[in-house]
Amino acid sequence: MKPGDDAIREQVRSALAEDMGSGDVSAELIDPESLAHARLISREPGVLAGRDWARIAFELLDPDCRQDWTIDDGGPIHADQVLCRLHGKARALLSAERTALNFLQLLSGVASHTRHHVEAMAGTGVRLLDTRKTIPGLRHAQKYAVTCGGGHNHRLGLHDMVMLKENHIAAAGSIATAVATARRLHPGLSVEVEVETLEQLDQALGAGADRIMLDNFDLDSLRAAVEINAGRSVLEASGGLDLNRLRLVAETGVDEISVGALTKTIQPLDLSLLFD
Repeated sequence: MKPGDDAIREQVRSALAEDMGSGDVSAELIDPESLAHARLISREPGVLAGRDWARIAFELLDPDCRQDWTIDDGGPIHADQVLCRLHGKARALLSAERTALNFLQLLSGVASHTRHHVEAMAGTGVRLLDTRKTIPGLRHAQKYAVTCGGGHNHRLGLHDMVMLKENHIAAAGSIATAVATARRLHPGLSVEVEVETLEQLDQALGAGADRIMLDNFDLDSLRAAVEINAGRSVLEASGGLDLNRLRLVAETGVDEISVGALTKTIQPLDLSLLFD
């Protein structure tokens, strides 16, 4: 789900204010009427995400800045590729540079990391999901970047799906009671139950859960869960999954795999802005 322009603009405006404070004292060395050409380039391969955040950063400081982007979000990047050519006020380009790059590098890093996971699962038909393990204030942006990399979004927050985890079940008394109460309070929402054993899986199926998260199941247990489920509920595998194990888990027959590292363990893509 991509945030709207107004939401992106507010994020970028806040980031610029944080960076510039009372003013960019370094850029003040440049003649305010001086114009410049610049290139935004990639130093390494990856997947682009966050173009609108970068665009708005330059636009807010120089509404007349010309930006010629050569690639859309979700597109593959190769090393030394020119992503955008800019022409505008030199001061504005200098002041917006770090904010634009911060958003673009972070979100492209998320998209690129996601693409690696998607490729590792290729051909299995299993959906790759993100989680709520995001940088505070950037959840919408990071979840959008996941989709740019070919992944899918799990719930956005605490409001759009009932997710019954270990502590919810303990507080409610049982899986059956927790699911029944969730149905009564929020009849229009999907209900997912986290389980840690095959016995709990049986309980969740008996309670009529729409979705069941198989937390830290080994491969044999995942296969057994798929057989027990027999298509009654959407099965999501989760817990400590890295690229080396991802395909093995996907081949057990689960429907989805959620990976917190997509938005939590981020290596920003190496990008640079160079004046001509």
